[in-house]
Amino acid sequence: MNINWYPGHMKVTKDLLKANLKLVNIVIEVIDARIPRSSKNPDFDELFKDKKRLIVLNKYDLADSNINREWEEYYKKQGWSVVLYNSTNHKELKKLENAIEDASREIVERYKNKGFLHKTIKAMIAGIPNVGKSTLINSLAKKRSTKTGNIPGITKQKQWIRLTGNIDLLDTPGILWPKFTDEESSLDLAFTGAIKDEVLELEDILFKFVQRMEKMGLEKSLLERYGVEAGERTIDTIDNIAKKRACIYNKTEIDYLKVSRMILKDYRDGNLGRISLERPTTGTF
Repeated sequence: MNINWYPGHMKVTKDLLKANLKLVNIVIEVIDARIPRSSKNPDFDELFKDKKRLIVLNKYDLADSNINREWEEYYKKQGWSVVLYNSTNHKELKKLENAIEDASREIVERYKNKGFLHKTIKAMIAGIPNVGKSTLINSLAKKRSTKTGNIPGITKQKQWIRLTGNIDLLDTPGILWPKFTDEESSLDLAFTGAIKDEVLELEDILFKFVQRMEKMGLEKSLLERYGVEAGERTIDTIDNIAKKRACIYNKTEIDYLKVSRMILKDYRDGNLGRISLERPTTGTF
């Protein structure tokens, strides 16, 4: 599979990041806890190498709790601050605010030593599309300061947002990289919705997803969710689910697009359980 998706606004965003990086003290990088490796833009490590960084493992409630801890320790060993976060749960807002404050502490102390007692800390938030970045910002700003949605790339321009305390936050649009050369990463991004469904062959993506579930030994979550038996082949299992959930047209034909949308949505919404697709020790499953 060769997914090549690089809309014009992605290049504009990368140029924007470079241009504004000198204005900020700390970078808050949001990644998807289910696929930390694939949802982390590889360009960022070089781009942000001289900046203090806070890694936000967002959507951790959709990922395996044991593997979450593995990733948390992995990033801490890189020298970065880390926080597990669920941007849709407002009760966790204080945890994120504390993480930003802790990650900024060294910078604040440096300013104090120079006599700047009330210096504003400027932070940049960055991440690929659809990792929950805009929802996170709205929670921090305590108002709907950015337009949110499930469509990747919906935030298209930068904006500064004043947070509690002396922190100004620079929002930036989600940015992917020009070409996906690793098929597993491409698939993980497709499974989680980071790549627009409209540019994908969803039927193929679903087949690969069910295959991955079988490889991971998690096909039981699919069978229990839809109340079906496993088929002899992957396609047979998909057919069983389609028939059970009436994903049919012309009375007997399987509607593969409909069943693909249903199963992938259930995965993305957490209805199949807490499933991590990557771990730091072995890469993808």
